[in-house]
Amino acid sequence: MKSLLKITCLVALFAATAGTLQAQKFGYVNSAAILAEMPEVKQADANLEALQKQLQKKGQSMLEQLQQDYGALQQKVQSGDLSPKQQEEEAQKLQKREQEIAAFEQDMRKQVSDKREELLGPIYEKVNQAIKDVAEENGFQFIFDQNVLLYAEDSQNVNDLVKAKLAN
Repeated sequence: MKSLLKITCLVALFAATAGTLQAQKFGYVNSAAILAEMPEVKQADANLEALQKQLQKKGQSMLEQLQQDYGALQQKVQSGDLSPKQQEEEAQKLQKREQEIAAFEQDMRKQVSDKREELLGPIYEKVNQAIKDVAEENGFQFIFDQNVLLYAEDSQNVNDLVKAKLAN
């Protein structure tokens, strides 16, 4: 009798678990494709590219000037216009400028990264909010990104719903 009671309890537990799993609704989106189609992302990318080119141009100019100054120093050294102490001082100045250029390059990467976050952060939040709204409005418990799925049925693709939400 006890074993029959245990089996009945287990069957009831499995039935309850199966019912819960069937009640859950899953969907997926291709967030990269959605972002690629958004005009805001294209504009942000153009702004980032312009900033990056501007900073690279400045860095290239600094590097070219350093190379010219290094060449001029070599000529002065070869012609004997500088004493050993002056050579050392000039070499230290050039090393300091090399360090400044390296610091500028690091700062340039940081500026581009910060600008990327400033421009794209609100867009990402907008897309995430649209996905959340679609999930709540359509009874989805989970919406996954397509890039992490090994298999998905096309009927569970909610890209069009998210795009429609973003268009509003």
